Amino acid sequence: MDLIDKVFTQQDFSHQDLSDRRFRRCHFYQCDFRHTKLRDASFEECYFIEPGAIEGCHFNYADLRDASFKACRLSLSNFAGANCFGIEFRECDLKGTNFSRARFYNQISHKMYFCSAYISGCNLSYANLSDQCLEKCELFENNWRNANLIGASLMGSDLNRGTFSRDCWQNLNIRGCDLTHAELEGLDIRNVNLEGVKICAWQTEQLLEPLGIVVMPD
Repeated sequence: MDLIDKVFTQQDFSHQDLSDRRFRRCHFYQCDFRHTKLRDASFEECYFIEPGAIEGCHFNYADLRDASFKACRLSLSNFAGANCFGIEFRECDLKGTNFSRARFYNQISHKMYFCSAYISGCNLSYANLSDQCLEKCELFENNWRNANLIGASLMGSDLNRGTFSRDCWQNLNIRGCDLTHAELEGLDIRNVNLEGVKICAWQTEQLLEPLGIVVMPD
């Protein structure tokens, strides 16, 4: 079922089954998607916050497995506790979004799990991703400035062309990540484990300059 150019205000979608639904250019203002089944749902060019509002929509504990959001405005939305395995965010505004206790992984056994998420070209500034596990995922060309990544693991993920700020690196696992062409402001190689990390030659100067090392051209 396709819904196009619809406006929903203070609509309660909680506990409903909206799996496989497709929404395009729809506006959702102060809507409640808590505990909603949105598996394989698709949202394109949708708005989930009114201009000037201080709070977006609530997706708390929603089933968002394999859901897709493209060119959507989701700033200040709440995804706390949501099942986000396989979720897709492409060119979305996720500024200030709360992903506390959301799950981007599938637990196979006590010691075995794998992650799945496709987040690219998004504004994740001030988003809360603390303690999140987003390993071996497509996470390229995102703005991570001032995002809360404390305790998060992005190990093995593609972070190329991302933009980071100084506070992003605190207690963040980026081992094995692709950081080519990324803005690495404030990354101190003395405090961050860079095992297996990929960077470009020109980024070497950026990493060594704070240590007083001058890199000369060949």
